[in-house]
Amino acid sequence: MKIVSWNVNSVKARLPNLLAYLQEAKPDVVCLQELKCVNEAFPRMEVEALGYNVETHGQKTYNGVALLSKSPLEDVTRGLPNFEDEQSRYIEAVVSTDKGAVRVASLYLPNGNPTEGGSGPKYSYKLAWMAALEAHARSLMAHEEAVVLAGDYNVIPTAADVHDPAAWEGDALYRPETHAAFRRLLHLGLTEAVANLTVTDENTYTFWDYQAGAWPKNNGIRIDHHLLTPLAADCLTGFGIDKHTRDWERPSDHVPVWITLDA
Repeated sequence: MKIVSWNVNSVKARLPNLLAYLQEAKPDVVCLQELKCVNEAFPRMEVEALGYNVETHGQKTYNGVALLSKSPLEDVTRGLPNFEDEQSRYIEAVVSTDKGAVRVASLYLPNGNPTEGGSGPKYSYKLAWMAALEAHARSLMAHEEAVVLAGDYNVIPTAADVHDPAAWEGDALYRPETHAAFRRLLHLGLTEAVANLTVTDENTYTFWDYQAGAWPKNNGIRIDHHLLTPLAADCLTGFGIDKHTRDWERPSDHVPVWITLDA
């Protein structure tokens, strides 16, 4: 099973790229973030024509997440459980396989900037969201399911995951509180797929800003992650980062990141 995570930065603006990618990579499941459209405006017909089932949790202009799957999507949850949120940042469903089932979530964690020294409302919202995700992940772990929590975490985990660590000091993606919240997720027993399979370096960046020549200079960061419960981690066989899509016409500032499971 190939599971892709991709922040498309507006699904309508990137629709040609999305359709081209689905035909090229042929993933089994796709977790999309930053749709920037309501459910009714999602290009469902075009995606379904390529053989995908579609579930969305959209929002006008901002945020929005979706799951695309070649297999039926069941037990769909929209919104992070037990967390009141006006923003559409989380969707989860069960995908059946020949060997059982995998629960997959697409998440778009808040950016959190400006932090205002760590006490600003946007940063407080980010940390509250991460705490709610930790609580939900703990409940998922208790069920002993194969679960993949994939998406744009807006977290740079280590200095190896950023081209210039000093430039990011104090940023919400790199603050100590953000790192601590991310480590708490891992300490639940979740496996961070890419870090588990390779030493993270400049070849594992997943985001390059549109400004200041970040892409040609490879001034990137790694913020798109797959976190796996033990049953899912036991099935992990590989990963890839499809950086070539950043060269496509009107690209997203993120590239697709994928894992494969023997599930």
